[in-house]
Amino acid sequence: MKRGKKYTEAAKLVDRMKQYETAEAVALLKKTSTAKFDETVEAHIRLGVDGRHADQQVRGAVVLPHGTGKTVRVLVFAKGEKLDEAQAAGADFVGGEELIPRIQNDGWCDFDVVVATPDMMGVVGRLGRVLGPKGLMPNPKAGTVTMDVTKAVNDIKAGKIEYRLDKANIIHVPVGKVSFTEEQLKDNVAALMEAIRKAKPASAKGQYFRSVTLAATMGPGIKLSTAEYM
Repeated sequence: MKRGKKYTEAAKLVDRMKQYETAEAVALLKKTSTAKFDETVEAHIRLGVDGRHADQQVRGAVVLPHGTGKTVRVLVFAKGEKLDEAQAAGADFVGGEELIPRIQNDGWCDFDVVVATPDMMGVVGRLGRVLGPKGLMPNPKAGTVTMDVTKAVNDIKAGKIEYRLDKANIIHVPVGKVSFTEEQLKDNVAALMEAIRKAKPASAKGQYFRSVTLAATMGPGIKLSTAEYM
């Protein structure tokens, strides 16, 4: 893959054989970000588990102390007083069964996170084919199937992110923007790593954190030392 001149120059500043301390990596990441827009900073975490086994799945959610820098649009499926509660909490869209055809037939998808009360999961389940592939299906482990819609909406708006393994046993998640301070990015990375460390399955053997890489949207990957998170 042919890379642009700016990327090539930035990549020269990164020692590909080195594992950087988080503070050093964040400083280097800001230095190597050359795009004209505010790039998203992502963490790519390879774990020593086998996600094909149910007892080695790693999935959950964490509220990043400084958020993601992105405005998140929340859709809540609820009924009765929970509709009013969701609206008061600041949900962008609230509704029930009447939203199904809009999503299923009209392709409406102007939301980033879906929350549902448990009594609505029968209705939401009909959207599995649409929401599932987009990673938008509400899930109790991620705190998006709950009766406490106020807390769910508040947490998401405050910077809650979901993490889960992909088929290669890697977790890919945003941890902020390049415009964040080094301290903010460091705090967010630490919060994420601690959450994933606590989510280690009992059946996982050997080295848990295989590799951790930070990268801005258009920048080179920077490997982190996993020692400080063991």
